[in-house]
Amino acid sequence: MSTKTFSVTLRVWRQSGPGKPGKFVEYPATGVNPDMSFLEMLDVVNDELTAKGEEPIAFAHDCREGICGTCSLTIDGKPHGPHRGVASCQTYMRSYEEGDTIVVEPFRARPFPVLKDLITDRSAFDAIQQAGGFISVRTGAAPEANAVPVPKEAADLAMDAAQCIGCGACVAACKNASAMLFVAAKVSHLGLLPQGQPERDRRVLAMVSTMDTLGFGGCTNQYECSAACPKLISHDFIARMNRDYAKAIFRSAFKPVAAGGEGA
Repeated sequence: MSTKTFSVTLRVWRQSGPGKPGKFVEYPATGVNPDMSFLEMLDVVNDELTAKGEEPIAFAHDCREGICGTCSLTIDGKPHGPHRGVASCQTYMRSYEEGDTIVVEPFRARPFPVLKDLITDRSAFDAIQQAGGFISVRTGAAPEANAVPVPKEAADLAMDAAQCIGCGACVAACKNASAMLFVAAKVSHLGLLPQGQPERDRRVLAMVSTMDTLGFGGCTNQYECSAACPKLISHDFIARMNRDYAKAIFRSAFKPVAAGGEGA
């Protein structure tokens, strides 16, 4: 670890609770090691605040390995910070220099209300997932790996979509607070596989309807979502989901959605 340290100034959004007024408060971060992650730097600042009897900065985290999607900081106006393909916990202080002022705030979107300081309620994503992001067939014991052939192209695309960690950066980056990239990833990774075909139509209709009901905005093809995504999920999945949605609407006009829809 580097022994060289430096100091920065943090402008952090402080809000005591949902619906309460908030404001930016400045804090010095001294003795910052460039090998610290951004969250480790916040830990040090919080230790200093606690030692002085002040309220520490509330922020969400779990794995700190870019896997769980819990960390959700907007750093200098960018969800997850200045770099592509990384989460907040993978942003390191070597990205900054002596004397920098860093603005830290929560993900901003109406469906993600602020709970406290930098923590937002992203349970809207859970509701979308619960609407259809699953297969309900009873699988029993684990089948033999090659029992259901899956073309390599489909398997690769499904894995690309399944990388989504549900962090919400796509929503925070979009001027319309659209959740289309998240929903498209969840719809596509099941829709590309044989196991996801029986409920393919019901799935896309239910998840898109839930997304709209929860107040997420529409997609206007600015692609800020894929640019901010820490897993670099392609916006091409949005086009794939739109095709699935159009086909499901068409088929639902001729048979009950509950009967399921074939893969197309």
